[in-house]
Amino acid sequence: MRGTHGIRFDGTRFWVLHRRREFGPFDYEWSKDFSGVEFMYRDQKFGEYCSAEEIFADLKQFSLPMRVVEVACLTMGMILYGVLNGLPEAIWKEQLRKRLDESGFQRFGFREEGPGRLTG
Repeated sequence: MRGTHGIRFDGTRFWVLHRRREFGPFDYEWSKDFSGVEFMYRDQKFGEYCSAEEIFADLKQFSLPMRVVEVACLTMGMILYGVLNGLPEAIWKEQLRKRLDESGFQRFGFREEGPGRLTG
């Protein structure tokens, strides 16, 4: 997919394309005791989900564009929601599409594939 904006998925990882520049991978890992989920950017932890009442995320250290942070947080949140609720991938992606559209991020289309870049 050539373009200026998008989200590319590869397994649990995803990349955000913003203004023809790709950011990622974003990913998650279960904590060592399987009681929470750690959020990762380029293999560095940037947040953690412990419970519905306790969630933390801070991407400031990476100096990402705000649109990338917003799209990545919506995407990570919907992935987490899907995993914790046992939703099929097609369902949580449909819900993600709706959230992105409602938040003004309609131009961020999805792409499924392996290690290739969004910009080809």
